Amino acid sequence: MKFRKKPVVIEARQFLVPADGHSIARWIGPEHGSFLPGYARIVITTREGTMYAEAGDWIIKGVAGEFYPCKPDIFAATYESVESEGGAPREEP
Repeated sequence: MKFRKKPVVIEARQFLVPADGHSIARWIGPEHGSFLPGYARIVITTREGTMYAEAGDWIIKGVAGEFYPCKPDIFAATYESVESEGGAPREEP
């Protein structure tokens, strides 16, 4: 048998530089993780255990409110931008 993944709209932010770490840590909340500035990593508590996001990685908020990191190449192969009305990509607040 073959299966197709259901289309789901997710929220995600890319961790580009260490300065992004604090903003992303606030977004995911202390119950889901924290930023380690000395290591330029974001620690994320997932259902599978503790995971780490490094510069370039995407942090995804799943359909159940969970967070997890994703490498850029996997993210690009799996997700595409959702466009708002008028054809322009949606901006993060």
